[in-house]
Amino acid sequence: MIGAELERAVLALEALNLEGLRAEWRRRWEPPPRLRSTELLRHLMAWRMQTEAAGGLDAETRRMLRRAPGTAGRTGNDVTLRPGQRLTREWRGGHYEVEVVASGFVHAGKTYKSLSEVARVITGTQWNGPRFFGLRKGA
Repeated sequence: MIGAELERAVLALEALNLEGLRAEWRRRWEPPPRLRSTELLRHLMAWRMQTEAAGGLDAETRRMLRRAPGTAGRTGNDVTLRPGQRLTREWRGGHYEVEVVASGFVHAGKTYKSLSEVARVITGTQWNGPRFFGLRKGA
């Protein structure tokens, strides 16, 4: 798949909901990742389709990314959040955004001390905040 055909396939992803994206992933590759974000799954699928068509990163670039602090080589448990960063999450049809500030996390105009507090407000149940926002392995 190259050129216009690849472009059509990637654009077709926009019309699919989460279940449609998961079905397409299964058809193309394997069981889909356990993501709940349609936007992220769409991006992953588009990237995977493009790398299949044009090739992925060369070995030296992959090595460089693994060595670079704060990038692809880091695992979920050592993510460092800095003021000004924004975290987003889709949950049961809603889109939620949290801004990292020096005193904690701002969601819907209110400041919370932890991401877990924000996750509890959004879901109504106990959640590990970093896991809820996809910052930990197994999220």
